[in-house]
Amino acid sequence: MAVTYLKRAEKTPQTGTDETRKIVETMLAKIEAGGEEAAITYGKELDGYNGEIVVSRDVIDSAGDQISQQLKDDIRFSYDRVTKFAEAQKQSITEFETELSPGLWAGQKLIPIETAGCYVPGGRYAHVASAIMSIATARVAGVEHIVACTAPRGDAGPNPAILYAMDQCGADNILALGGVQGIAAMTFGLFTGRPARILVGPGNRFVAEAKRTLYGRVGIDMFAGPTEIAVIADDSADPQIVAEDLVSQAEHGPDSPAWLITTSRQLADDVMGRMDGLIAALPEVARNAATVAWRDYGEVILCDSDEEAVAVSDEYAAEHLEVHTAHDDWYSATLRNYG
Repeated sequence: MAVTYLKRAEKTPQTGTDETRKIVETMLAKIEAGGEEAAITYGKELDGYNGEIVVSRDVIDSAGDQISQQLKDDIRFSYDRVTKFAEAQKQSITEFETELSPGLWAGQKLIPIETAGCYVPGGRYAHVASAIMSIATARVAGVEHIVACTAPRGDAGPNPAILYAMDQCGADNILALGGVQGIAAMTFGLFTGRPARILVGPGNRFVAEAKRTLYGRVGIDMFAGPTEIAVIADDSADPQIVAEDLVSQAEHGPDSPAWLITTSRQLADDVMGRMDGLIAALPEVARNAATVAWRDYGEVILCDSDEEAVAVSDEYAAEHLEVHTAHDDWYSATLRNYG
C-alpha cells in the first residue's frame, strides 16, 4: 500500500497526555477534599470568575435579551431536530421479556438515570450545539434531574447563548464552572446536592481526562478527546467545500486534528492552497485555534485507490467522517471505523 503524506502532523493526539493526567488527578483530589471552596478557587484562578456558581433565574432570563432573535430561532430549530431524532432513537430501543426455559425469564428494561451532568464548552470556544445535543437528549430519555455546567468568560459570566440554550432544553441547574472543576462539581454533587450518575458532553483534553479518571465512579458517554474530522474526497469533490469542512473542525481548538484522505493529487493541492485563506478569514479566537490545529495536527494523505483510502480511514477511525466521491454508496458500505 503506497500512501503519500503531502502534509503530515507535527504532533499526535497523544502529545502531552502524561502531563495532562497529572494535572487532572491533582485537581480532582483537591476538589474532592476541599469541596465547593476548592472548586470556587479553581474557577477564580483559571476562569477569572468571581460571581455566583449556581446561575440564578434572573441571569438565565436576561440571557435571552442579549442574543438576536435569529439565534433564538436557530436554537429552537436545532432543539426540534435533536429532540425528534432522540425520540425516534428511544422508540427503536424496546423493553421485552422472553422465557428462556420454563420459569426462567430474561429481558430488557429502560430505566432513566437519576441525575445527568452535561458539560458544555463555553470559555474561549463556545459550543451552543453541545448544550442542545446533551441536555435535550437527556430530557427525552427521561432523566430525572439535569445539571449543566459551562465555563464563564471572566466576570462577564457564561455565554448568554449557551445559557439560553441550556434553559430551553430543560436544564434543572446551571453551574458557571468550566474544565476539571466543572466536571468534579457535577460528579461530587457540589452546589446542587445531586451527584451525577453519568457525565456527557465534549471538552478539551483536561475535561476528557477528568471524565476518563472518574469513569467507574460515574458513567460517561465516551472517552472523547479533542474533536477531529477526516474527509475522503476524489476528483469529483468541490475543493472549497472540503477545505471549509476541514476548517470547521480545526477551529474548535488548537489540538483538533483535520485529515484529508484523497485519491486526487490535484484536489489535495487545491484544498491545501485554500486552507490559509479560509483560516485567516475567521474571527480572532477561532483563527488562532485553527492556525495551530492545522499546523500541528492537519494531514493530507494521497492514496492510490479507493480501497487504500478506506484502509487509511479505518485506521484513523475519525470522530467525524465525510465522503465526497463519485462512489459514495460504495464507501458507505465498505467503511467500518468512524463516528
